[in-house]
Amino acid sequence: MYSHGSESLIKQARDIQEAELKKFYRRLAKLLQGKELGHEAMDSLQRLHLILSATKFTRTLPAELQKGLLPLLSSPVEQLQLLSSAVLRETLPLSGEELNYTQEDVLQLNSHTAALLLSQAGSRADLSSLCAQLLRSLESRQSDGPTHSLMQTLPILNTIITHSPECLTEDHLTLLSKKIVDWLRYASITQGGGASSGGFFTGPRSRQPVPTAELDGTVSGDFFTVLCVGQGFTDDQWMNVYSFSMLRHWLLTYHSVPSGSTIADADDRSEVDGSVVSMVSATSSSSRLLPPKERLREKAFQYCLRLIEQSDRKALKRTDTELQKACLVEAVCILDCVCVEDTSLVYRTFPCVKALFGRLSSDLTFARVLLPIAQFYLNHGEMATVDCESVWKLVFGRFPAELFNSPFLAHELLRFLRLNLESLQLRVPEYTRSFPNLLKFLAWDSPAVVDDFVDLLPSLVTAETAVELLHTMLDLPCLSATLLLQLRSTCSPISEPGGRGLLSLDAFRSASLRGLFLYLLRTEAGSGDTIDRLSTLHELLAEAADWPRVVQCAQTVPVLLHIFFSAVVTIADEKLSAHLILVMLERSSLLLNIPTYIKEIHRVFSCHLLRLCKLRPSLVVDQSHELLEFAGTTANVYSKAEIYTHVVWALGEYLSVSSDSRCSVRLITSCFEALEAVLFEITSSAPPPGAACPVPRVITTLMSALAKLASRSHDLIPRVSLFLSKLRTVTRGGSVAWCTDEEDLVAIVMRGEELWSLLKTPGVAQSVLTPPPHVTTPQWHRDTNLSMPLQLRTLTSLTHTQ
Repeated sequence: MYSHGSESLIKQARDIQEAELKKFYRRLAKLLQGKELGHEAMDSLQRLHLILSATKFTRTLPAELQKGLLPLLSSPVEQLQLLSSAVLRETLPLSGEELNYTQEDVLQLNSHTAALLLSQAGSRADLSSLCAQLLRSLESRQSDGPTHSLMQTLPILNTIITHSPECLTEDHLTLLSKKIVDWLRYASITQGGGASSGGFFTGPRSRQPVPTAELDGTVSGDFFTVLCVGQGFTDDQWMNVYSFSMLRHWLLTYHSVPSGSTIADADDRSEVDGSVVSMVSATSSSSRLLPPKERLREKAFQYCLRLIEQSDRKALKRTDTELQKACLVEAVCILDCVCVEDTSLVYRTFPCVKALFGRLSSDLTFARVLLPIAQFYLNHGEMATVDCESVWKLVFGRFPAELFNSPFLAHELLRFLRLNLESLQLRVPEYTRSFPNLLKFLAWDSPAVVDDFVDLLPSLVTAETAVELLHTMLDLPCLSATLLLQLRSTCSPISEPGGRGLLSLDAFRSASLRGLFLYLLRTEAGSGDTIDRLSTLHELLAEAADWPRVVQCAQTVPVLLHIFFSAVVTIADEKLSAHLILVMLERSSLLLNIPTYIKEIHRVFSCHLLRLCKLRPSLVVDQSHELLEFAGTTANVYSKAEIYTHVVWALGEYLSVSSDSRCSVRLITSCFEALEAVLFEITSSAPPPGAACPVPRVITTLMSALAKLASRSHDLIPRVSLFLSKLRTVTRGGSVAWCTDEEDLVAIVMRGEELWSLLKTPGVAQSVLTPPPHVTTPQWHRDTNLSMPLQLRTLTSLTHTQ
């Protein structure tokens, strides 16, 4: 939302009259004709941009004003470049006045002008023409124009590649690849910017070329890379840096183009100029005979190996250490890209990558580098027949366990999992076993990663992990609190004189209770579905119920539970389904005491318990003992009304011979007696102290379930009828203790009367309360023996002409 002041300015910009706008145009055009543009011109350009962008209609500026704005695109003042480009992008070009840059214009191109050119490119032909001009500018020698324009050209080409790679022809691809090879491999190795060798008589004539240095201060002994340092850089060294920054993107684009070239590899003179002997490449001379695409891969391969060698040096500055990490990430990603394109390079690359992993794996500060290495192992480990177990132990073990509070690592690791989900499921068994560890990211920062887990969770659900995963998800708020305690225990003193410590922190540090917390912090599945002393754990963490991070985590659990159950029904057999029902009944009373959380979990359980019973009605008979035990506990009516209602409904609906032939009269009678006792108890006395009146839906569901069971065993009908008649008699006296709302009471009595009337004719009651399958799942539109299809065909023939 905009502030009041911003909304006022936008309203003024939208309401400006045409006459006032034309006057403003004329005044601004005169200002732009001046030799020096001051604050007034800046303010006027900002106002013009606001006027143009505040309306949904695209305006056309007067020719005089537009001609005054075009020179500002190449102004030495960057703010003027930015404003003029922004204004022109909000307008329609004058007829015949579109920006058509010549070779000389391209040499002065900057990013703001490029943004305007790209916005006004109306077709692929326009973009292709612009690419041709930009690429021709790359062929010019340094004496032909400033290298600053070349530095601008590469980012512009990169932008075009990103949005419209199809506008590049094979000739364009080949030419740019040749230039990138030259800049990467054959940049000069002497410092630029007038570096001096020092001395008393230092002057313009006595300055000698000074070689570039490595990050540890030694003289660079190989070709120039982004990890070489000096007092200044030459133009081709800057182009080396720019080329490396777009190399991976370019390789991916070039890979999608078929082999073959229409440009002859005649002019290779630049490859010889300034070349040095490389310790990395023993094939430098033979690589010139390769086709352009293969040659680019070879040079990229050599460049990345050189970077990995340089990264092993001890940097003198801390900022250079971070630069080493960033370059290592990019180098490994480029090597991965090159090996995907040419699998013959895998065997040459793997020894280097394996050595790099061995060097960095013990230092978690290099986690951002180790993830690309894991990607390399995943893509090529099988081909190279190497053991990847140590890589996955690091990625799925130490990373989540020790760096769960790193937002960068959480984003990168979860992105890695999403991009490689299919491969991980098929080839990395450690993935599905690591969910207790991976869920630490969710427990720590739920809002930031919940979208990732929406995608990942179905892949973690297997027949072996489903039950433990369900328990773990229900304990996520406890895990969130435990992670907070773990961090706090390392930075807080054990005793704080005069201060009030956290009881949960004391419990976390207690040796006798340590096992409870260690189970939550486990790194792999398989150590048991849950723990016995969950109620004790919830008591210890009671004070964490209102911690913001714990509350946020609790809010995401119901969403993920829906995804979990949607995935589990696709793989669950009858045994697993029965186990899940038992877990839901058990855990409905074993949750961290957050009232809204408990209520939402009960709602999710109710929905999916009913879904499991509908898919496999025989589960009700199999688990009748546990379901009856739950339904026969009166306290559940008050504390778990949502799930209790659905359990009672399932008993009444599926405890029948039509659902399972094993259902006996004895089982129906025992269920009837348990439900009857609960209904009689809650309708004959006031609710327990501190509890609200039972929900009317619970009472009506109990009455309906009793009626259904009685319709299947007619001996029970008199008992139901007697209760319903007594209920009607009791409520005639006015309000009752178990229902204080008059409308609710009327609805309950009305339902009782309907059931009582229905049970007077047992045959009808059975067909209504337990209808046969052909009634509950009709297929009238398919049954040709019924009259409906005949009528539809007759109507169709009458309303449609032949």
